[in-house]
Amino acid sequence: MNFSDTKLLKLSQKIKESNIAGKLISVAESCTGGMLGASLTEIPGSSRYFCEGIVCYSNEAKHRLLDVTLATLDKFGAVSEETAVEMAIGSLKNAGSNLAISITGIAGPDGGSASKPVGSVCFAVVTTKNKTKSYSFVFQGNRSQVRYQSCLKGLELILENI
Repeated sequence: MNFSDTKLLKLSQKIKESNIAGKLISVAESCTGGMLGASLTEIPGSSRYFCEGIVCYSNEAKHRLLDVTLATLDKFGAVSEETAVEMAIGSLKNAGSNLAISITGIAGPDGGSASKPVGSVCFAVVTTKNKTKSYSFVFQGNRSQVRYQSCLKGLELILENI
């Protein structure tokens, strides 16, 4: 992954410029493996608004680090808006941030099903103003492309919700 990618840098810079209220941002990532946090911190001065990133790939890590309930994981699965919401809430609470975003998905090439094909990615954004939004997308391409598109979408969602 090239973190000097123009699209990622432009979105990260827009987040910095749009964050005039000085909100602290935290991220909880699964399928992107830290790519979102790395993109945000590529911008000089990001320590003024980026406070924490957690990579929680396994269900056990989602439960232990972000308080995602086992009931949610059992009922809806790791790749679900319900899990994404609990990940974002856990990130917001644990980091003490003002805005938290989570990403969980199936980057492939394996792991897909008829109901959740490869490329299925769920996001949630939670703010201290008790706003919670969740989203689902199906991205096309290989593993790297799905992860990259997920990171781009995550940056766009931060920008929309900041």
